Formats: sequence, C-alpha cells, structure tokens
Amino acid sequence: MKVYVVTGGAGFIGSAVVRTLLAQGAGTVRVVDNFLTGRESNLSDIRSRVELDQSDIRDYNALAAAIRGADIVFHLAAIPSVPRSIQDPAPSHQVNIDGTFNVLRASVEAKVERVVYAASSSAYGDTEVLPKVESMPPRPQSPYAVQKLAGEYYSSVFHSCFGLETVALRFFNVYGERQDPSSPYSGVLSLFFKALIERRSPTIFGDGEQTRDFTYVEDVAALCWKAASAPGVAGKMYNAGNGHRYSLNSVWDLLQKIEGVSLRPQYGPSRVGDVRDSQADTTAARRDLGHAPQYTLEQGLRRTLAWYKSCST
Repeated sequence: MKVYVVTGGAGFIGSAVVRTLLAQGAGTVRVVDNFLTGRESNLSDIRSRVELDQSDIRDYNALAAAIRGADIVFHLAAIPSVPRSIQDPAPSHQVNIDGTFNVLRASVEAKVERVVYAASSSAYGDTEVLPKVESMPPRPQSPYAVQKLAGEYYSSVFHSCFGLETVALRFFNVYGERQDPSSPYSGVLSLFFKALIERRSPTIFGDGEQTRDFTYVEDVAALCWKAASAPGVAGKMYNAGNGHRYSLNSVWDLLQKIEGVSLRPQYGPSRVGDVRDSQADTTAARRDLGHAPQYTLEQGLRRTLAWYKSCST
C-alpha cells in the first residue's frame, strides 16, 4: 500500500485533499502540519484514520523524517495571503520558498514518486487577455505571488536536475468548507459567509467589480488526486480553476438571494497587490489531467453556506 503525505493537511484545502485520499481508498495518509495556519479541528472527524506529524517544513531534519517512506507528496503547506506577504514578508518567504525547497529536497532523498505542488494563479498578475493560459509570462504583483512562482520553478528544476516527478497546480480562488473567516487575511468568500450568517454588511475592497475564478474546494481536491497519477505530466504546471469568472458584487448578490436577505455591502480602498481580473483556461488540465469540475458556483456556495451554518449553531 502506498504512503501519501499531505503537507498543510490540517488546512482548509489540505484537509479536503486528505478526505479525498481517504474516499479513494488510498493507503496510509500522513498529515504534516504545525498548525500555523491549519487547525487540528479540521481533521476531527477523520483523525483516527490518518497519521499526524506536527513538523514544521522550515525544519529540514524533522520534515525529512516525516516524508521518509512516502510514495506521493501533496505540498499544500503555505502562508497563503497576498496582504500578509506585503505587511510581514519574512515569514511568508521562509515558509513558501525555504519550506518548499525543503519539501522537494526531502522528497528526492526519500525517493518519492511524485510531488503535487500547490501553486497560485497570483503568479499571472494582471493580464490584458482572459482567460489566463499557462503559456503566458508571469507578472507577479506581490511577495506571495513571487514566492509561489519560485516554488513552481524549483519544482520544475528538481524534475529536470534530480529526476523527481513534480506537477504544479495553480489554484484559482478556492472556497469551501473549513475556510477560516476569523483572520483579516481570510479569503473573501469566507468573510462573505460570516457576514451573511451574522446578518451584517461585508466590506469589499475596491468597487466590487473585480472578477475571480471561484473554484469549489472539492473540485480542487479531486484534481490534486488526478495529478498524482496522470502519465506524461512530470515537470509541468497546470491551471486549477473552473474556467469562469464572477465579480465580487455578483457573488454577494447571489448569496443574498440564496439566503433571502438584503444587506448592502460597504466598500473600502483597493488593496495593494490584488489582481483586477482572474479566469483560468482549463484546456490543458482537462486534456492532460482529466480535470472535470463537478460543482457550479451556486452549488458550491449552497454547500459551503450549509456547513458554516452548522458550525454556528
């Protein structure tokens, strides 16, 4: 039986990947998480079915021990925030670049079959053409975007220089259950859900007409699973989005409609480093990885809202 390691496996996306692995009947699933941004409660219902190692990916020796014996590594551990990388760039650099280097190095040492790396669509920056396709030159606009792009380059180089199979997936604005709304750095939709349940107006930075390719976490987790075994894709990078784009205003309008309320949003100044518009071209991921998103935006929003409600009662 294979051993699967998920760094950041107690995080929002990582815990969804862990659940997908278990649902697929994967062998041993080992979570590596120091709970800097993840939460042990995200694993509460499946804790007995996984191994948990509280190593920090910045600690190479501890990380190498955690990865030893692994067949497949899903590297999702990160400090995933554009604003946080601007306000406090050093920790983000240490986790997102140094930590990623450590994961790749330890994977070579452990003779891991493949590493699936969680890259970011922020690497594209603002582009005149939409949707964004993998062949576009990167134009990162924040330290976070640079850090995740460096991880892509390291992944590719570790494949070409050391023979480690790697696949990088550029995530596009993932949302869903277990996304933490308690931080000012939280994803916008988690803040929307919190505001909706508390019956108050959310704050939207900018005019709200900026667009995002919101992708439900279950679809992203399914793609991670497919990327772990797809043939002929080692050393490559793929978009992990839905292929659509929605303005923040339109998403808030849809959530109000779903919940049957009227709460006019407040607007604040645009945030430094934010991209204006984002939409994934998913042609390559569908062709090479079998990417097949199962959830529409409304379906994903309804499922996520139901989860947040269950947690608030």
